[in-house]
Amino acid sequence: MVRTPLTPEERDRGERLGRLLREARGDRSMAEVAASAGISPETLRKIETGRAPTPAFFTVSALAGALGLSMDELAGRCVPAPV
Repeated sequence: MVRTPLTPEERDRGERLGRLLREARGDRSMAEVAASAGISPETLRKIETGRAPTPAFFTVSALAGALGLSMDELAGRCVPAPV
């Protein structure tokens, strides 16, 4: 199955999510946060760098829990700024 290319808005949203997760992670290592969320460090790396701009809901939910973020906060901060 071929994936539909991402729109610029989807790529931007993925980059915002990655920045938010990096900020929330702070000084904690990728390995520590990934283990706490039950994902691989490589998956976390891809999300944080925007290489995986549309992670699965359950992955985002697990990361939010591991980082002490609410899903509402994540969703709200990933919305594009009004032009």
